[in-house]
Amino acid sequence: MAEGKKLLRALAGETQAIPPIWMMRQAGRYLPEYRATRAQAGDFLSLCYNPDLAAEVTLQPIRRYGFDAAILFADILLIPDALGADLWFVTGEGPRLSTITSEADFGKLKGKDDIHDHLAPVYETLRILSRELPSETALIGFAGAPWTVATYMIAGRGTPDQGPAHALREGNTALFEALLDRLTEATIEYLSCQVEAGAETLKLFDSWAGSLKGEAFTKYALEPTKRIIAELKSRHPGVPIIAFPREAGEAYVGFAKATGADCVALDNSVSPEWGAENVQVDGCVQGNLASSHMVTGGQALVDETRHIVEAFSKGPHIFNLGHGITPDADPDNVSLMIETVRGG
Repeated sequence: MAEGKKLLRALAGETQAIPPIWMMRQAGRYLPEYRATRAQAGDFLSLCYNPDLAAEVTLQPIRRYGFDAAILFADILLIPDALGADLWFVTGEGPRLSTITSEADFGKLKGKDDIHDHLAPVYETLRILSRELPSETALIGFAGAPWTVATYMIAGRGTPDQGPAHALREGNTALFEALLDRLTEATIEYLSCQVEAGAETLKLFDSWAGSLKGEAFTKYALEPTKRIIAELKSRHPGVPIIAFPREAGEAYVGFAKATGADCVALDNSVSPEWGAENVQVDGCVQGNLASSHMVTGGQALVDETRHIVEAFSKGPHIFNLGHGITPDADPDNVSLMIETVRGG
């Protein structure tokens, strides 16, 4: 039953003696079984769009570690792909996209209602997972937040400072805001269909939110998140939503109340004590072990894991990393982290 799932209990505001635990990018290149399945798929996008194989890699870390939640295996750039942008991945370098830098480029994009045939394999992956996951394991759907997805669409790739997106935001505000609106609308439709396919909670990844400052953060990170959450909760009143405006710093304060998020995920640039005092006061928090501990392990991993659990112990908390696990992580260190959270 859903009410027995530890992750959903935390999202409902329950403080638990042992927090639920999952890990960003828990299905990924650090696992040998993932690498084998990806090789079988042929390439990354083929894996994302193959429901049987995408479900398999989603289930792999659940079988190996017994996490309290599984997160759909997909990618935040499937939305631009579904909207008609060209998307491909360069081995060792990451994603490449056709760019949106003019009204003509924007005019080629599809509307929000024209994405579902393209994304149907993702919905099928969720249906498979909702049947095959253990009864105690929650199923998380997700999407990238509009600002973060827009940064890739404008630059055609990931950039260290999101410079091209900031340049368009300042130089052609109308085009920039039209793109953000299209992404916001498409994200609502995409996530709504994920809930209908079996997702029990949703997460919005705003990985580059930290490069927006002041009024720009409010307008282009907070407001789209608020709009997405409001519409999703109107359609699916019971669905809890986790927001992750990474590296928001002081802007984490009040983010849950301002957006309607049920949980705010914290990166590891803020201390757990600060997070407890300033963010957890408004509800559930998720985080925030540095992913580097998954590489280095040892007593430092144990000590910092205990530190985080203790700091957040007086309120609802989901244990997680402050960012995704990296490909060079040692799978044994993940086991050590879980044992430390659950065993003290």
